[in-house]
Amino acid sequence: MKKSAGSAENLSVMEKIRRFISDTVAEMGRCTWPNRQQLLESTILVVVAMSVLACFVAAVDEVAMRLIRLVTVGNL
Repeated sequence: MKKSAGSAENLSVMEKIRRFISDTVAEMGRCTWPNRQQLLESTILVVVAMSVLACFVAAVDEVAMRLIRLVTVGNL
């Protein structure tokens, strides 16, 4: 299979790095970024979701610990 002259394999390491950075900057320019209000709402949502998840995991851990203690030792 014949490779074209402009293929990525024919580029030097510095040219590949330059192309990567150029492509990354171009892609970042096409992105839509959240405004301050959207960012605040998303942050609050993540903090609340993680708090709920942490409470759930703590509750499951407590129940599992008590059940294991009940089975192994015989009392709570």
